[in-house]
Amino acid sequence: MGAAAKSALLKKNPTYFLWVGVFFLILTLVVGLLYYATQKIDYVWRWYRIPQYFVFYDDVEIRAEIEGTVKRITRKNGDAEVTVADVGEEESYHVPGGEIRVSEGDFIFSGDVLGSFGKWRVGILLQGLWLTLKVSFIAILFGIVIGLFAGLARISKNPALKWSAISYIELIRGSPLLVQIFIWYFVLGTLVNTLLRQQGIPLIPPLWFGVAALATFTGAYVAEMVRAGIQSISRGQTEASRSLGMTYVQSMVHVILPQALRRIIPPLAGQFISLIKDSSLLGIIAIRELTKATREVVTTSLQPFELWFVCALLYLVLTFSLSMLLQYVERRTLYQ
Repeated sequence: MGAAAKSALLKKNPTYFLWVGVFFLILTLVVGLLYYATQKIDYVWRWYRIPQYFVFYDDVEIRAEIEGTVKRITRKNGDAEVTVADVGEEESYHVPGGEIRVSEGDFIFSGDVLGSFGKWRVGILLQGLWLTLKVSFIAILFGIVIGLFAGLARISKNPALKWSAISYIELIRGSPLLVQIFIWYFVLGTLVNTLLRQQGIPLIPPLWFGVAALATFTGAYVAEMVRAGIQSISRGQTEASRSLGMTYVQSMVHVILPQALRRIIPPLAGQFISLIKDSSLLGIIAIRELTKATREVVTTSLQPFELWFVCALLYLVLTFSLSMLLQYVERRTLYQ
């Protein structure tokens, strides 16, 4: 906001800074009350343990797969090559820049540790965050495609297309997402994978049934947004484009849909933000997204308060980033 705009705002509303102060006072009180409550409960806060669930330094062990004698150990450029020999059998193991725990001539058994090396690994929370992003992004893309076609079918004069779209939209919007995930995974997933197994075709992982559930759920809501956006455009636009010799498809693609898109971006943003949060339900079908990853860490570490705060913060970062991106897209489309 520029200086001239601030000056005009103060002239119209001289209590502007007063209410800004009230806002920050309320925010300070909320934070203070939360801090006071955390100090009064019998709980040991261990925030220092949180970073290891994002990235950690792991000691990777190289184990022998056969039993025999360590024939030789070769070192080169800080790495090591351990050769284990048995009667008629010989295997070599590469230990990159690591520590050797055996000597030449030692007799070892299968599973014994030959050496180890340090390696940075991605923690379970970062894995869950990435999977949440992946599932949400794919479901959004498919949801847009499904919603676009369903929305066009919803306003079609063809009764087969129109009634099919209405049935799909009302069925999906009228049932809980949790129930739909169960149906996709336990019913449709079991049927599809049984048929694939009988034909010797690789099975479909649970991840894709979760994506299908989210995409079809989102598509139903996107379809209603597309329908409302198209119907909000004046009929004169269609008549004018048809009078210029355009077909119905050309009129829809070049005239109606670009205008409708500008009007449906705000509700689309809200739907996509809800989709990211709804992806937390996929944990019930063994998909380790962010919420399930957090629940697993809580079970093993017994740190529910810190981890659930971090989980909520990560979701906030995702949804806020998407909101800012869609607001940017909205501004660009409005001023083009």
